[in-house]
Amino acid sequence: MALVLVTGAATGLGLATAQALAADGHDVVAHARNPSRLAGAGLLDQVRGAIYGNLAEHQEVVALAGQADEYGRFDAVIHNAGVLTGPDVLAVNTLAPYILTARLRTPHRLVYLSSSMRRSGSANLQGLTTGRVSYEDSKLYVTALAAAIASRCPETASHAVDPGWVPTRMGGPGATDDLRAGHETQVWLATGQDIEPRTGGYWYHRHTQRPHPAAQDATFQAELIAGLEARTGISLG
Repeated sequence: MALVLVTGAATGLGLATAQALAADGHDVVAHARNPSRLAGAGLLDQVRGAIYGNLAEHQEVVALAGQADEYGRFDAVIHNAGVLTGPDVLAVNTLAPYILTARLRTPHRLVYLSSSMRRSGSANLQGLTTGRVSYEDSKLYVTALAAAIASRCPETASHAVDPGWVPTRMGGPGATDDLRAGHETQVWLATGQDIEPRTGGYWYHRHTQRPHPAAQDATFQAELIAGLEARTGISLG
């Protein structure tokens, strides 16, 4: 069985993902902003452990990596947590996955949650300096990060996932995609066998899709990593 970290596991897709992994017998470490959020989710009796930290706060993300490493090297890390609007979009959707990727012991598999909205993202990286980016930009960035890790760390399987427009708190009640299909791909990429391509895929409901062209551009990936290193003061190594 696999040891899997799921960020943003208190609600929505993160909760569904953590529950599905636990039901399959995997050892899940669930992340939430604070203990009350996980306690209210009814998840604690299903998982191996829990870690807490606000992904919008740089030092809390760094500390979170230390908490996570106490469980040993993960077989998979699912970067699920995200916010749709507000001042924390860049921090939560892009910077936190980057910091955790840089600080955690490298897992066997990495799964980054993207969005179909990344198609409207801008390849202008000025937002890394100003901190003002749209949700669409942040999801383009994290999609490119997943692709960059796939290129730089061939021993680790790194994928990005579009979960679809699902009826979570973020997606809203009018969302038209199936909630179960929204998390099944993450579970499969984290623990499944015979995944092709083994790394570097952009997935929607277990089928590969074409990401934003910038996400596959080696120059853009390099500029993004350099910008993330400058913004966070943390090298990817």
